[in-house]
Amino acid sequence: MKIIKQGKRRLFEEDLETTKIVSEMLKDLRQNGMDAVRKYSRKFDDWDPDDFEMSEKQIHEAIGRLDEQAIKDTEYCQDNVRKFAADQLKTMLPLEVETRPGVILGHRHIPVNAVGSYVPGGRYPMFGSAQMSIIPAKVAGVKQVICCTPPVKGKGYYPATVNAMHKAGADRIFIIGGVPAFALMAFGMGVVEPVDILCGAGNKYVVEAKRQLFGQCGIDLLAGPTEILVIADDDADPALVACDLLGQAEHDPNSGVCLICLSEGFAQKTIKELDKQLAALATRDVAEISWSNNGIVHVADNPDEAIELSDDYAPEHLEIHVKDTDYYFEKLRNYGSLFIGEETTVAYGDKSIGTNHILPTSRAARYTGGLWVGKFLKTCTYQKMTPAASLEIASVTQRQCNLENMLAHGITARVRIERYK
Repeated sequence: MKIIKQGKRRLFEEDLETTKIVSEMLKDLRQNGMDAVRKYSRKFDDWDPDDFEMSEKQIHEAIGRLDEQAIKDTEYCQDNVRKFAADQLKTMLPLEVETRPGVILGHRHIPVNAVGSYVPGGRYPMFGSAQMSIIPAKVAGVKQVICCTPPVKGKGYYPATVNAMHKAGADRIFIIGGVPAFALMAFGMGVVEPVDILCGAGNKYVVEAKRQLFGQCGIDLLAGPTEILVIADDDADPALVACDLLGQAEHDPNSGVCLICLSEGFAQKTIKELDKQLAALATRDVAEISWSNNGIVHVADNPDEAIELSDDYAPEHLEIHVKDTDYYFEKLRNYGSLFIGEETTVAYGDKSIGTNHILPTSRAARYTGGLWVGKFLKTCTYQKMTPAASLEIASVTQRQCNLENMLAHGITARVRIERYK
């Protein structure tokens, strides 16, 4: 393996200053409710409406400001997400088996009751995030989805975001950003029902708020700055690979951008092409920083080493621009979402193809996948048995309990022995 370019890896680490700021904000928000929400909204977003919740009239006025093509395109994207989530749900089957005579064990999938969805704004109004958390929740059977999105500073809502949230199935929409939004959804504040799961990406304060609120409710995952890794062999197109790397680099100055290829010649061609495209890129101010600081280019000695390097990186998004896609598909293990062949690209997954774009970052793909319909379902087991089966199980259970000195446990088994023998 040869290192051509070695940028920084942005891994999850505790930021004590951010932790302190968020902790103090959450304490204030828990104690002072909507008064604190309003205080922070004025301070950070110059936003102080009569009501943070959008009325039906306001929602329809917002949608009316969009052109017909924008509405149709959003519906196209959401239809793809909905269809895929429904197909995923079909794989989650209930189970009931008789493991021993008279012993019936099973599980069922039960949707959580309420979900809080955060649709980020900031540098880019990422209204495509609406369908990624709202639609799978609704397909799973969640009754109540509360949505928050930050205002355009001092101006209010972004119409395309409101349209996306409404069409995805949001039950209530609030124009609130950052930590206060998550506090509202988690605590309820007498305004909404406290949610069971919080979903959505955001800046470091949002990520920290989710981390601190975990336990109060569930979370989807701790998603940090976005990442792309491309594995490319010499049959790949350097210009296309460079284009896809820059597609993620524009997200954030901390975006992770990595190329693993199989020859130094291809690496140099891609770097040259990337620099050329970067010079003409409208979002160069961001993309250039992330490529300069975080860009990584490795030359692997063979496909297996390329796979090993990729699995160690465990990227959020993984593209494979290689001739033998099947070989890589079978062996790769650690990624948030895999894009197979040059015909697909991360932007498809982010916006329109139907897979979810809320994905693990910072090597979390080693132990989790991304958000999906199953996240909103609790897989709950149950058991039932005949008296004869209870008698058989009770004898073993009583001996095991007594061996652990858990005598009251043992008594619950013994009384059944006495009842059914």
